[in-house]
Amino acid sequence: MRLRTKIAALCAVVLATSLSACAPGSPQSEAAQSAPASVDFNSFKGQTLTYVYFTDGPDEQATKDMIAKFEAATGAKVNLQIVPFANLATSLQARLSAGNAPEVARVTDWHPYADKEVDFKQYFGSSYPSEFASGAAATAMDSAGHMLAVPSDVTINGPMINVDAFKKAGVPVPAKWTWDELVADAKKVAAANNMPYAFAIDKSGNRLSTVLSQFGTVMIGPDGKNALDKDKAAKALTFFTDLVKSNVSPKDFWLGSGSKYTGANEIFLAGQVPVYLSGPWQVGAFAKSATFNWAAVPNPCQERCGGFPGGKFMIAFKDSKNPALAAAFVQWMNRSENQREVDKTAYWLPTRKDLTDSGVEYANRQSDMSSFLSQINATPSDTWTDANSPAFTASATALINETDKVVAGQQDVRTAVENISTAIDKAIKAAGS
Repeated sequence: MRLRTKIAALCAVVLATSLSACAPGSPQSEAAQSAPASVDFNSFKGQTLTYVYFTDGPDEQATKDMIAKFEAATGAKVNLQIVPFANLATSLQARLSAGNAPEVARVTDWHPYADKEVDFKQYFGSSYPSEFASGAAATAMDSAGHMLAVPSDVTINGPMINVDAFKKAGVPVPAKWTWDELVADAKKVAAANNMPYAFAIDKSGNRLSTVLSQFGTVMIGPDGKNALDKDKAAKALTFFTDLVKSNVSPKDFWLGSGSKYTGANEIFLAGQVPVYLSGPWQVGAFAKSATFNWAAVPNPCQERCGGFPGGKFMIAFKDSKNPALAAAFVQWMNRSENQREVDKTAYWLPTRKDLTDSGVEYANRQSDMSSFLSQINATPSDTWTDANSPAFTASATALINETDKVVAGQQDVRTAVENISTAIDKAIKAAGS
């Protein structure tokens, strides 16, 4: 089945251009951005770049395969350095502080490095952002219009269920459900299958923001200001922390992982929980690793439906040894034919406008990818500006830390919400929003 992504429905159509004749050389002046340089990619033969990368699983081999094609096409060499996601920010900051910037990095938030990043419009012209769906392109631009990152894939959070366990329990696979229905179903399935937990979610501020949104609030509004509705946040955190404190969702996992991101995928794969909330990057890994039938299903609804967005970016550092090669590599990896190839095997959702229009055919698990895609249109628009605010990362860290204190019995929910709101204000001020 041909998959037409629904991202385009979120992202209004803007100008479509071709990069076939564009390639980087020396950055152009701001005034000359509309006429991108044309450079022979053979000029990079024998040169080397370092690409700092984190992987979600199947994307690793797909990326390596595409790098091999880049090396064959250009004669350049790519030193792929894979680091754990939890160590990515620390590793990059340490390298930048030491004056040892890599040429390229894959990140979830480019804002912390904004003053050190290449403006891709200086290499590829002012129309380069229009090659991407406008919503995706907007997430890569600063307030002055510089394109400081290239969106390489987007994500949307959503649940996956153990279909075998649901069948054994006699519980229908949900076509739609509320949070109350999800918890009730999950408890029945867990009990029928002797599972210790009913529901698991990654230890992630992005994933927990899904729950906040479903209860009707985000942390940072489209105007860049604190948008946390304290009453709605209190309802969301009361609901969630009660699940964890009662071990309906694994308490040891939540408290044992500190403030760093930790995936609950191993708990799901071990058959310890029938419902797991994560994202489409798990599809490829589960296709290979799961020993039971599983499926992606719609998000639960409360006040609102839908998931919470995220995305990955490729950034190039202007203080690296070879920023021109860095920009060339990022552009090449995100050409239409190359992004499509990686998406097919890595189970990524595309960011290019032409691919969101034409669709991507995945190797398998098409229905699961379609399920995640179906959640994009259901996801409220303010979550996109929330997730892509320069203040989001710090706010999300506060969300996790304050939730931890509630789960540990160190404070009540109302205090946590007040502290989160204060942290959001500080994050917005620090980000200069």
